[in-house]
Amino acid sequence: MASTNFGGASAAPANDQLVRGADLVLLRGKIWTGEPVAPPGVKATPAKFAQAVAILDGRIVAVGTDAEIQPYVASDTQVVDLGGRLAMPGFIDAHVHFLGGSFQLLEVDLKNTHDEAEFTRLIGEKAKTLPKGRWILGGNWDEEAWPDAKLPTRWMIDAVTPANPVYISRYDGHAGLANSLALKLAGITKDTPDPEGGVIVRDPKSGEPTGVLKDAAQDLVTRVIPNPSEEEVIEALHAGLKEAARVGVTTVDDMALGDETPNGDFTGEIRLLRQAGREGWLTCRFYEITPVEQWKRLADAGISHNFGDEFIQMGAVKGFADGSIGSRTAWMFEHYTDDAKNFGLPMPLMDPPAKMEAAVRGADAAGIQPCIHAIGTRANAEMLNIYQKVEEENRRPPSGAASPRFRIEHAQHLRPQDFATFAKLGIIASMQPYHAIDDGRWVEKRIGPERTRWSYAWRSMLNAGALLAFGTDWPVAPLDPLLGVYAAVTRETLDGKNPGGWIPEEKISLEEALRAYTYGSAYAAFQEREKGSIAPGKLGDIVVLSDDLFSIPPDKIKDAHVVLTVVGGRIVHSEGL
Repeated sequence: MASTNFGGASAAPANDQLVRGADLVLLRGKIWTGEPVAPPGVKATPAKFAQAVAILDGRIVAVGTDAEIQPYVASDTQVVDLGGRLAMPGFIDAHVHFLGGSFQLLEVDLKNTHDEAEFTRLIGEKAKTLPKGRWILGGNWDEEAWPDAKLPTRWMIDAVTPANPVYISRYDGHAGLANSLALKLAGITKDTPDPEGGVIVRDPKSGEPTGVLKDAAQDLVTRVIPNPSEEEVIEALHAGLKEAARVGVTTVDDMALGDETPNGDFTGEIRLLRQAGREGWLTCRFYEITPVEQWKRLADAGISHNFGDEFIQMGAVKGFADGSIGSRTAWMFEHYTDDAKNFGLPMPLMDPPAKMEAAVRGADAAGIQPCIHAIGTRANAEMLNIYQKVEEENRRPPSGAASPRFRIEHAQHLRPQDFATFAKLGIIASMQPYHAIDDGRWVEKRIGPERTRWSYAWRSMLNAGALLAFGTDWPVAPLDPLLGVYAAVTRETLDGKNPGGWIPEEKISLEEALRAYTYGSAYAAFQEREKGSIAPGKLGDIVVLSDDLFSIPPDKIKDAHVVLTVVGGRIVHSEGL
């Protein structure tokens, strides 16, 4: 039997060598394989297409034409006729906060509120469904979508939440709003000082806290919020896994493991994922990333990158260099255009940068991958400098040590000279394209047009030879990768004011966007040999789409959806195929 061998993978066995048929066969499709892949910094050639694929014991055994794959069909093989639909490798989201997003599916959602009145109304409606004393959580609000673009205050919601403490997050996670009851429970008063790395927003006339807390100040309230019960966590995880399957996400890099538990304890979440796996409802793969302060604990346990199995891996740590542009806490070289005294904030671990450097050096020496959040121009420049110093010190010739695959999460606002440094050092730009079409509505007010020219600059990153890994930052943005692909190729902002694209010079092609969401994200987690393309030997993670993205106008990509999601050869979401 003939067999197609893409990208150097082992050829499938000849027909007389087959012991049994495949578990799953997809036929009559247009399969974008993602193969051949190219090393980082090398321009990839167009990917090959196939018609059919066979999966056995969770892995792809053959890719080729219908005729070539037909012999893999046995009496017990599950066969899906794709009817010409586009299939591709499962989406790999390189940056999510999975349990946070999962809980938000069950909490109040304020992302699409159009004004303060709607904001207040939705919170009041949620309060009516809860018993007295139960916290109202969630949020995802964005005041920039409101007519006056002013931060909300506790006085807007106190009347509708008299018996329920409230803490609702801004969509970027770098600010939140507490009502008066929540401030009382947290002991926050007019006399409470701003904590290091955070801001308690105050009324300019009275000095009273408005209820908005930025960055580290959020801990003053979140530490008094009761931990969810195990039953509540299981309910949320079920909801999150269902959502991931619905939108075709087959792997996530989970940035929040241990973030919100005492002393950064992540063991409970790992146990829950293991339980889901044993019970058969773990339908997404996880690369679990713990707080950078935990690197020594991982090292002492012998955990380095790729520690684990096909579904749950560990060995990476995340830290914060700065805050966010929306909250004006992203650390910049120059002051904010709309706040002349504000340059943003370095986070405590970055103040001074020597503290961050020590943590990165220790983690890297232990084989643990650093993934550092940096949004502002100075935060990115400082992290590039730190990474360069650690790379030189930890890998002096003739060690020949492999690339550490240092990551900068977000990499939103850069200087023109920074792109070449990403490429030179092999630093992965872990970016979220949806942020550009969301933030692009207002970010020029924050930092002006000259600096925003180099914001969310995927084209410049690729032209320099750097590697992109795409994600969403869910729940900051929707988990749906197709919205991110749409953002990357159109850059049409959500307000409809940039139909030709906001900073159109930074658009990338459809295939470049798909690679960033598949192979790029796999490479960012040391998993490119296991996933990220459709080739014999790789994990059988595949999605099928409602529309052929290569044939429809780019602005229609946002209207496409996933009709079939396969994880390890198992169908975990189907819309009638």
